[in-house]
Amino acid sequence: MKSILIIALSLFSFGTFAQENSAAKPAKETAKPAKPAVTFKTLKIERVDIPYDSKEPFIFEFKNTGKQPVIITNVHTSCGCTAAEKPTEPVAKGKSSKIVVNYDTKRVGNFTKTITVTTNVSTEPIVLTISGNVLAAPTEPVTTPQ
Repeated sequence: MKSILIIALSLFSFGTFAQENSAAKPAKETAKPAKPAVTFKTLKIERVDIPYDSKEPFIFEFKNTGKQPVIITNVHTSCGCTAAEKPTEPVAKGKSSKIVVNYDTKRVGNFTKTITVTTNVSTEPIVLTISGNVLAAPTEPVTTPQ
């Protein structure tokens, strides 16, 4: 009976050590994160002083660094005061394109707006940001009648 008990305890201890050893081994390295298929030159454009009613757009240039054509499937702005134009055609591998963003510069003061870009090659959206300060409209010089 003692020998059965000793054998059982031995097997139990071997099982415990086997589990500890396998847990102590380092996990296999996971695959390297995939290189983004779309690379923007910048994700944020800031302008300090923008003249009132300026028509100068914010331009976000990007390059297709992936292995297949990139289609900008959607561009969503954070408010109605911002409009964005996306490429209408797929962007071939190694080629560049742009997203043109216009802000309503008849709204005086500081602003920060986001543009969310989705593509056919990425599960995560890309968030672009524009910010700046729109100056007040110039005042006309007052003339007095003589």
